[in-house]
Amino acid sequence: MSLVVLKLGGSVVTDKDEAETVDESGLAAAVDAVAALAEAGQVVVVHGGGSFGHHHAADHGVSSESGTHDVAGIREINDAMKRLNDAVLDALAERGVPALPVHPLSAGAREEDGSLSLPLAATETMLGEGFVPVLHGDVIAHAGKGATIVSGDDLVVSLASGLDADRVGLCSTVPGVLDTAGDVIPEITAFGDAADALGGSDSTDVTGGMAAKVQKLLALGAPAHIFGPEGLGEFVAGESPGTVIRGSN
Repeated sequence: MSLVVLKLGGSVVTDKDEAETVDESGLAAAVDAVAALAEAGQVVVVHGGGSFGHHHAADHGVSSESGTHDVAGIREINDAMKRLNDAVLDALAERGVPALPVHPLSAGAREEDGSLSLPLAATETMLGEGFVPVLHGDVIAHAGKGATIVSGDDLVVSLASGLDADRVGLCSTVPGVLDTAGDVIPEITAFGDAADALGGSDSTDVTGGMAAKVQKLLALGAPAHIFGPEGLGEFVAGESPGTVIRGSN
């Protein structure tokens, strides 16, 4: 049975201009896509923080690099992400999808070198029993730093590689990886294919670290598709919306 890992960007399922506000139409479209994927095979969902987690993390000065030992702050960020996760789970349940939560704060950790350790036993068992695991960007224990943020993108890479996914989809508000003219690059097989547009492998860009995202996805053995909400139907149908990233593995 094929396995798909689908990441729903926080900007897709929330209104980023209004604190802790779900984008009902965006979430409904995403839920329809997950339901279709679940009918065809196994699917793991990851969603971003959007207007729920990000402003709480900013208030406490927590990022993927900057950590905190403030338990109240850690709980505040995690609680916000669990509220969004509950909203996603409720929407999936209404659509008949047997979705269950997997909270990264309780499931994983970061080593001192920043590498993510994400045990997958629970997720694998859920899949084997016909459930749809739903993970989310979160605050996570980080050796030497207290707790830092783990992004949905990092979770996708760990899940796709650890579970040997057949396809990976990342749906956000951008239609794909854009070239210097603003057009979607249809396929990337090496970082050099998009280096000029991404500004180099160590750049921090306004798309949320697209350069780092492309590098990580190139290391996967499965094709990874980056697309906007309008590409959800095509992805579900097995097509290649937006940009497809195919590494050498």
